[in-house]
Amino acid sequence: MGKGERPEHMAPPDIFYNEDEARKYTTNSRMIAIQAALTERALELLALPTDGLPRLLLDLGCGSGLSGEALSEAGHVWVGMDISAAMLDVAVEREVDGDLVLGDLGHGLPLRPGSFDGAISISAVQWLCNADRSGHDPRKRMKRFFETLYMSLRRGARAVLQIYPENPQQAEMLVAAAMRVGFSGGLVVDYPHSTRARKYFLVLMVGSSTVGVPQAKGLDGSEPEDEEEAAQVKMAGRERAGKRRKTGGGGSGAKGRNWVLKKKEQMRKKGYDIAPDSKYTARKRKRLV
Repeated sequence: MGKGERPEHMAPPDIFYNEDEARKYTTNSRMIAIQAALTERALELLALPTDGLPRLLLDLGCGSGLSGEALSEAGHVWVGMDISAAMLDVAVEREVDGDLVLGDLGHGLPLRPGSFDGAISISAVQWLCNADRSGHDPRKRMKRFFETLYMSLRRGARAVLQIYPENPQQAEMLVAAAMRVGFSGGLVVDYPHSTRARKYFLVLMVGSSTVGVPQAKGLDGSEPEDEEEAAQVKMAGRERAGKRRKTGGGGSGAKGRNWVLKKKEQMRKKGYDIAPDSKYTARKRKRLV
């Protein structure tokens, strides 16, 4: 993939996420960490009750189950849906806890109305803005998706959709499509003053909510403590951004070498194929291009 190219411009998602891409994505320790961080933030914005009871959640564009794994670790039950059969095959091999559904979000969600306590999506919904095939009408596909998402959620539930809009118009189009079918809410933009750390979350509510939308992070112009996380892929963890802050071999940063070693060991215990530790682990790498 060339510099500046977005996955949506390369191929339809079910073709882009072929078997090779699915396995490469799922075994990349950096992508695993990014997916976990985004899912944790989505759960925070979901504002579920704090009574300790498990909730039934939707994971839309669940891929190989990286985000679903974070839902399981938080004690919830989930159903994942994805358009890529290769991604779901990897999820089955990894024996994720969630139930999996093969389907195109633009065709709607084939789910029982009012069944779910919440929904999340990480780096997937912006694909609906594209006409990947002849006959695809992005506005109709968004309408169908948001209509069926609205119907699948219980009254008072929320959906938190993390997106990478290509431009402000895409973000506005997604918000407008959600509002037209009855959702309330809007965009929460973390670190809005940072081009690298900025993250978009579409927070949607079914009916009224007694819990307000959490405040966006970084409104005061601050940067996240972890520059490594801030220098994430621009789209779905696949296109690497450039400059990263030096954390040094000793792990003096918030998530330096010690944190990376700990996460790698956790991933090994879960069965991931993780590269051996070395003196280069967590070091800043020079750009080759």
